[in-house]
Amino acid sequence: MSCVHYKFSSKLNYDTVTFDGLHISLCDLKRQIMAREKLKAADCDLQITNAQTKEEYTDDNALIPKNSSVIVRRIPIGGVKATSKTYVIVQFCISC
Repeated sequence: MSCVHYKFSSKLNYDTVTFDGLHISLCDLKRQIMAREKLKAADCDLQITNAQTKEEYTDDNALIPKNSSVIVRRIPIGGVKATSKTYVIVQFCISC
């Protein structure tokens, strides 16, 4: 059995996902982490980053080698909201 160690950025300790083979696809890793942590795919997505190289895995077909350590972050489905605020100014013209 092969494994990948993962931890959420807010936690101190790593947990482990086990699988058969030399690597696991990003899609399968996300699915297993969400099942272990009881997360719903409709609520959020997972951002996976290699803990040693800081490389972010973005392609669902990317292969993560066995015995890797990754950092997991939950992100909203629509992505991260922009920090700038948009203001709408409404003017009313009342003529007598």
